[in-house]
Formats: sequence, C-alpha cells, structure tokens
Amino acid sequence: MSMVNETESDLPSGLSKPSLRALHGAGYTQLHQISKLTESELLQLHGMGPKGIDEIRRALIEKGLSFTGES
Repeated sequence: MSMVNETESDLPSGLSKPSLRALHGAGYTQLHQISKLTESELLQLHGMGPKGIDEIRRALIEKGLSFTGES
C-alpha cells in the first residue's frame, strides 16, 4: 500500500516520476507545504530538477501561492 494517497495530493500531474518520488520521500504532498520552501531548498531534493521546479511554480501561481522569498 502506498504511503501517499494520490487523491490527497494536489501536486502537478505533469511532474516526472523522479520529481514525485523526491517530493513524496520528503513528505510533501500538497502545494501549500512546498510554498514554505525556497527554490534552492527544493532543488536539493534528489530527483528534483529545473523542469520540476517550473511545473511546481506554475501550479503554485494557479493557487495564488509562491515559493518562500518570491512575491
């Protein structure tokens, strides 16, 4: 049984599997959790790259959120 229920996550569906594994492995399943991080902190996760950051940034903007330190 998966530790993360897909229906409980609001992460972008376009994220790569390595990016999703990195986020889930670090305990992030919701965009509001990720909005508490900086881009640099997110990039430190193994499997997260520039494309994943772009996908997440777009999803954050759609929800009226942003990375910490961004306006």
